[in-house]
Order: sequence, then C-alpha cells, then structure tokens
Amino acid sequence: MPTALITGASSGLGLALTRALAQDGWDLVVDARGADRLHRATAGLPAVHRHPGDVTDPGHRAELVAACRELGGIDLLVNNAGGLGPSPLPTLGEFPLPALEELYRVNVVAPLGLIQLSLPLLAACGGVIVNITSDAATAVYPGWGGYGSSKAALEQIGAVLGAECTGSVRVYSFDPGDLRTPMHQAAFPDDDISDRPLPESVVPAFRSLLAERPGNGRYQAGDLVPGARA
Repeated sequence: MPTALITGASSGLGLALTRALAQDGWDLVVDARGADRLHRATAGLPAVHRHPGDVTDPGHRAELVAACRELGGIDLLVNNAGGLGPSPLPTLGEFPLPALEELYRVNVVAPLGLIQLSLPLLAACGGVIVNITSDAATAVYPGWGGYGSSKAALEQIGAVLGAECTGSVRVYSFDPGDLRTPMHQAAFPDDDISDRPLPESVVPAFRSLLAERPGNGRYQAGDLVPGARA
C-alpha cells in the first residue's frame, strides 16, 4: 500500500485529496493545526493516521516523517498547508513585516523543511512531491504580493529541486485554480464565492498527475484534465 503525507488535511483541497486517496487505497499521514477539526473531517476514512500540529514547528515535521517511516516510507508528499496573510489583503506598501515573515514560514520554510526530511524516503521509492501553488505566483494582482511572492518562492524551490534530484523524485507545482475554500473566502471576505468550483472538482486532475507522472514542472488542473478549471 503506498503512503502519502498530506498537510492541511482538515478542509479545502487537502481534505478533498485525503478523501480521494483514502478511496484509492493509500495509507495517509495527515495533519492540520486544529485537532478536533482534523478528527471530525477525516472520521470514518480508512488508513488515515492523524497528527495534528503546526507545520512551522520542526518537531511536528519530524513527527510526520517518522510516522511515514513506520509505515514503510513515503511515496507522495503533498505540501498543501498554507497561509494567506492578513485579510483583507494589504498592499505591499503597507504589508506588516512580521505577518510577511510568518507567511513565508508557513508557505516556504515549512514545505522545504518537510521536503528535506522526506527526501531520502521519497528517493528510495521514486516518489513524488506536489507543492500546491496558485496563479498568484505568476500573475500580478494588486493586494496579492505577500501570498503570491511566497508561492513564487515555493515554485522556484520545486523547480530547482527537480533539477537537483536528477530523476530520483518527481517534483510538481500543482495549481488547482480558484476553489470554494475557506482560504479563498478569507481573500474575498465580502464576496459570495458560491460560484467557485468545489475542491473535489480538481481531484481527477490530481489523480492524472500521479498516474501519468509527466516531467517535473508546473501544472494547472486544466493541463491535466480538459475542462478542469485553473
């Protein structure tokens, strides 16, 4: 049974991927900051090992990787947990620097920390790293400078890592597009986002990425399944 480590599994895309991979027969090590919410969200799913905690905590990251090691290794690491920053979104000219530092700890340092700990296990089985990204990493949207620049940094980390691993591990940046998630609602606190697709809508594209294993790089959901939004 393959093993996946998914961060931020209590809601949104992380929960949708957890449900899908559990259905596909994966062993799953999952986390989220809220223990009660994580347990409620994943209750009843088979082969799900819950480890609530904060991915910015090095001890928590070590706990997650140790749990995977006990299951035999890591075939897939999904760096899904992330932060948005202050809401409403401030301009870069007014962005509180302590909040920016925290945002980079969540969106950049923590994923790289998990990658560093997981890499030997992933390389041993020809595993896959998927860093969840956003079009804000490549497009210019006023107010999105903090979040977008952190995702751009994560994409660059993935691109360089893919070149350094020389084929032992696949490394992808996966852009699901706008989804009906708590984070997206926080970005637009006064808007009705009910017209956005549910996170489950991009699961087929994610499954296609895992099944086809194209070359390292950045993929939008629509690149993988025609008609999927991204």
